[in-house]
Order: sequence, then C-alpha cells, then structure tokens
Amino acid sequence: MWGGPLGAETVTHSEGETETFGERLASSLTAGDVVYLTGELGAGKTTLVRGLARGLGASSREVASPTFALLHEYAGSAGEIVLRHLDLFRLGDRFAELEVLGLPDSVSGAPVCVEWPGEAIRTLLPPTLEIALSGPGETRTLRLRRLPRSG
Repeated sequence: MWGGPLGAETVTHSEGETETFGERLASSLTAGDVVYLTGELGAGKTTLVRGLARGLGASSREVASPTFALLHEYAGSAGEIVLRHLDLFRLGDRFAELEVLGLPDSVSGAPVCVEWPGEAIRTLLPPTLEIALSGPGETRTLRLRRLPRSG
C-alpha cells in the first residue's frame, strides 16, 4: 500500500502532472487495494486513473470514465488484469444494484479505483486509500488519506 503519511497533500498544475502523479503512486498499490476518488465533475479523477494504469503497465490510451459500463479492466503487456476502474456516478447508494456487480469477488486480484463512491460501497469494497481532487482549471489539489486494510 502507499507508503506516505496517513494524510498528505500535493498540487498538480496540469493534466500531465496529475497523470504523472498517478503513475508514481501506482508503484505503491497492490492487489486488494481499493482507491476511492472523489471530486467534482472534471476534477481529474479519470486523469489520475490514466496515470495509475500506465504505472501498472497498462496502456493509458484505453482509460476512459466507465460511466455507462460501470467497470473497466486494464491489462498489462502479458494480458493480466493490472487495474480495475469503477465509476458509480449513476448508481449512488443503490446498494442492491452494487450487489448485482458481484462485488467484491468480481474485482479481486488487482487494485481497484472507484470514482463516485457512495456510502453503500463501503461495506462491499472498503477503501485502503482515499484521494479527494479539487481545484480550478488545470491546477488541482490532491488530498490523500491512507486507511487500514479491513479483514
């Protein structure tokens, strides 16, 4: 898991810097880590995931917000799933619909990023890292909070 302090903050000044931060952060993720990404529309959540995917060995060109598919999986060069990416924007806290996804079994074996996590998901996929993104335009503040792994 990410080895930084329990709470940390960083500022990026462009989409590229946000992506690079994600790429560096990826080296601290392991299978079973669940990263919650919060922030307004356009805050850079998917950009950060693009960097995480690249840092884990997947093509960042394939990363897009999975708003309609709910779940995207990104594979490394050997074809193995290296990152899973959930976007729960349209589900919110409708717990029954989250259970239909088969969580957490359907996302085991690789780190998972969850955009727009609602309270209902916390019982199915408790976070090990929360990242809140905020800021105007290209300048973004990323606030990281590491949490103990449950179970």
